[in-house]
Amino acid sequence: MPSGKIDVHAHYIPEHYREALVAAGRDRPDGIPGLPAWSEAAALDAMDRLDVRLAILSISSPGVHFGDAAAAIELARAVNETGSRIATAKPSRFGFFAALPLPEIDAAVAETRYALDKLGADGICLFTNHDGMYLGDERLEPIYAEVAARKSVVFVHPTSAPQPTEGLDFATPMLEFIFETTRSITDLVLAGVLVRHPELRIIVPHAGAALPVLAGRVDLYAPVLANLADPSAVPSMRAALKSLHFDLAGAPVEEQLAALLSVADPSRLHYGSDLPFTPWQACQYLTQQLENSPHLDEDALEAIYVDNAYDLLRTVDTSTLNES
Repeated sequence: MPSGKIDVHAHYIPEHYREALVAAGRDRPDGIPGLPAWSEAAALDAMDRLDVRLAILSISSPGVHFGDAAAAIELARAVNETGSRIATAKPSRFGFFAALPLPEIDAAVAETRYALDKLGADGICLFTNHDGMYLGDERLEPIYAEVAARKSVVFVHPTSAPQPTEGLDFATPMLEFIFETTRSITDLVLAGVLVRHPELRIIVPHAGAALPVLAGRVDLYAPVLANLADPSAVPSMRAALKSLHFDLAGAPVEEQLAALLSVADPSRLHYGSDLPFTPWQACQYLTQQLENSPHLDEDALEAIYVDNAYDLLRTVDTSTLNES
């Protein structure tokens, strides 16, 4: 395998998207101080500093829908065509996950088809909720069906909860992103999405959030709360964690990483930087933490950095990774 990491959790902020965020009053999404600077050149510089060979770009929270359906549909197409141009121009350095104009279902299905079939997207990005529509919502079924039919990838990214937390002066990414991811993936699993669409490859961000710790609790409560004659019909969270993929963006070392390794398939763990929302210097520090972790030997790190992504990203022409 070639050297250089494959980064499945990296973002792009093209200028037209930045302008749309500012115009909609979303230039401080999820309580962060402000949007980081981004350019293709700056991204490549950061990637080189972090020894990242290939980054799969995605639009981060708050996505493309700010209340105007027509504008959301137009913005989704614009950012996806930009992502496609970047990836097409430098296929050895960039891929992209397509943005969707959810909760506009019909338009999102159409954009899924266009992005995967025409633009060469490596998958789609779904947020933990879209205006209160969580990932187990039956309205998302046609989108899952389109992605599953292509054996493509769903990259999940957290966003703010529909009802903001009052009285706590914490930026949402610090704590609530973890809880949002946990509740939304739980919703997806218990709704039977993975049972109906076993071909789906779903990336859960930030080392699985609190799911590794709470899997047993979910499996204890869910059959009781479902009140079914056959409790075994309720999907198992612990079993689902063996089939889901996980990126290691953020700060999973040490406790969270140990918990994840106790429940996940090691061949489904992937490197993630969260550039540019996490500065490259912080990414470098977090990479050192991974490399110093007693939970990961050299072979495990190589798998996380490169090998596991080869199977995950089947739409990527991995021969380009051998280019210098």
